[in-house]
Amino acid sequence: MDDEYAKLIRRLNPPRVVFDNISCEEATVIQVDSVNKHGTLLQVVQVLADVNLTIKKAYISSDGGWFMDVFNVTDYHGNKIRDQEVINYIQKTIESNASLLPSLRDSVGVMPSEDHTSIELTGTDRPGLLSEVCAVLTDLNCNVVNAEIWTHNSRAAAVVHVTDYSTGRAVNDPKRLLRIKKLLCYVLKGDSDSQAAQMRLSPPESTHRGRRLHQIMFNDRDYERMETVGYPRSLHTYSRPHVTVSDCPEKDYTVIIMRSKDRPKLLFDIVCTLTDMQYVVFHGMVTTERTEAYQEFYIRHVDGQPIRSEAERERVVQCLEAAIERRASEGLELELRTEDRVGLLSEITRIFRENGLTIQRAEISTKSGKAVDTFYVTDVAGAPVDPGTVNSIQQQIGQTILQIKHNSFHTPKPAQETTMSFLFGNLFKCPSLQTLKRNNRYCNKTV
Repeated sequence: MDDEYAKLIRRLNPPRVVFDNISCEEATVIQVDSVNKHGTLLQVVQVLADVNLTIKKAYISSDGGWFMDVFNVTDYHGNKIRDQEVINYIQKTIESNASLLPSLRDSVGVMPSEDHTSIELTGTDRPGLLSEVCAVLTDLNCNVVNAEIWTHNSRAAAVVHVTDYSTGRAVNDPKRLLRIKKLLCYVLKGDSDSQAAQMRLSPPESTHRGRRLHQIMFNDRDYERMETVGYPRSLHTYSRPHVTVSDCPEKDYTVIIMRSKDRPKLLFDIVCTLTDMQYVVFHGMVTTERTEAYQEFYIRHVDGQPIRSEAERERVVQCLEAAIERRASEGLELELRTEDRVGLLSEITRIFRENGLTIQRAEISTKSGKAVDTFYVTDVAGAPVDPGTVNSIQQQIGQTILQIKHNSFHTPKPAQETTMSFLFGNLFKCPSLQTLKRNNRYCNKTV
């Protein structure tokens, strides 16, 4: 009865989205009001991430059964949102509840769609792994139409959509699917994989792809650091996020404060992880300055309890650090744009491997017969790629086909001492986080 009543209340009080391009000079202000339920915040942030909006600031409040969020956003180029098609999409998707998120499943189904077969992969990362996977799929007459590949802490995960070369549709033959699974598992295991490599088939629309990658890597326990395994990131360029967890006993909240390098979809990755770990954000604030992002959340577990044990506190820190790092795009960003053809991805990744490049992350897509692929690459030690190597690769592939988009190794390091205004109007000295000790007073005054 309580569940039915909650559904009735939501029907009588549908979400409302308001766009404001006047009150803020630098960004579009989006306000979302809704009856609150677990996952509402993730639902909204996911929609903004899917249309590639950059969240400059955010104010979150979901106490008392009502959800109210305010986001200051820009487009990819830092401009206000004036595209009416984008505005209409956000309003329609959120207000109609069309983006309601499916529940987190413990198992993955085996039903390919009519358009393509969705493959999930996980295993130990190593140089050339993606090239080997693509070569196997090519030999099996499978064409990769879309894919996203992440690597973190010596582990690799991918969600890959493939079609049959001859039909252009999904692979449905059970015997052929079994052979694909068998050969890919051989590749993922390599010579000595101490952790189980896995290949699964899943319904392509069952879970948001970014969220599913977080779930795969979380289940693979990539948040447990193994510094001596695999190929570490370049230590002179890599700055780990700073996550702290403290108590707010007067109001029974747990307070999480995060400082990290800012990047697209950062808030989505954090909220995604908190939601799948069964935590609820009651209050929060996100703000960015220069290249840094600061986030402060007041949370409880879905059972209404704050974090009680030191072990749980440490696990939350580890998991949030991993969530921030998985999509971090270190290295050289290369973009490939060309006519799609059979074996293209296998050929490109082979050239990368033969020239000593390691793919840290990749986004593969096919649009109207054209391949639009983005690769984030380093050398095998995680260091910057030699310019001569890049030039040689471009000559092999084509200067206009493969272009350099960004090099994170040349990005200036963020300032180490910055004072930011945090939730409820309080000032925090972020590097030392000394004001965590004053959280109790903030809770008494404001929550």
